[in-house]
Amino acid sequence: MYISYEYYRIFYQVAACGNLTRAAEILQSNQPNLTRAIKNLEAAIGCPLFLRTNRGMVLTPEGEGLYRHVRVACAEIEAGENALTQSRDLTRGSVFLAASEGALRCLLLPVLKQFQTQYPGVHLRISNFSTPQAVAALRETTADFAVVTTPIDLPASLVHKSVKAVQEVAVCARDFPAPDAKPLTLAELAAYPLITLGAGTASHAFYASVFSARGVPFHPATEAATADQIIPMAEAGLGVGIVPQDFLRPSDAVRILPLEAPIPPRSVCIVKRKDRPLSAAARELERMIASAD
Repeated sequence: MYISYEYYRIFYQVAACGNLTRAAEILQSNQPNLTRAIKNLEAAIGCPLFLRTNRGMVLTPEGEGLYRHVRVACAEIEAGENALTQSRDLTRGSVFLAASEGALRCLLLPVLKQFQTQYPGVHLRISNFSTPQAVAALRETTADFAVVTTPIDLPASLVHKSVKAVQEVAVCARDFPAPDAKPLTLAELAAYPLITLGAGTASHAFYASVFSARGVPFHPATEAATADQIIPMAEAGLGVGIVPQDFLRPSDAVRILPLEAPIPPRSVCIVKRKDRPLSAAARELERMIASAD
């Protein structure tokens, strides 16, 4: 049996108010329309729902039984409408962002602070992944979208957009035995103990491809679990670290080694699913990230 939701909405309001005049004001309608809707609902259900008395509209036992259910349904619908409005207005909502460490430190942190300041009611969930892990989380639909550094290997279901170029540099302790002025070739750089991220990360794959393209073996002496370990290891004199230049801070006790040919730049990219529209909050965060550089 199909009965229009509008009939139930009118039934609920008349029952809650107890008279047609007040219900018509709330619904911005008129008494004849409400009377006709109630009669149609009673005809469809097959029993009277109200008694028309001098005191107004009084529910019959059948009407009281229906009202208990309709009241809950209308409250849930109203709550859903309010939540949708709040989400659209960015007063509430949530965003799950899968981000690589490189993307966080090279681009995202100030954007996330700005977003949180502008939309304090939106809950941010940030998971720090390697690029392959972030892509996997997005492919499995657990994340709204991902922000990672290249290189990336994407399935056909995902698309990406580059938003910022990232320049890699070689760094060492200030007293490390390496020349200050003479630019190094990649082969000369490889002769020093290198510190990089480990195999299985996008960074390791990128460095390996760069060295291989120039015919230089790539065998890091130390493989760090996370990128934030590389600069402290270089400061301690363990070798030469390769990191995005955006990672460096004035307080770091390292220096940049000049290279004859710069390491090719990488990109920070937004990655998202083709078949999954973003929520209003996620769209706004994506917009802020895309315009941040």
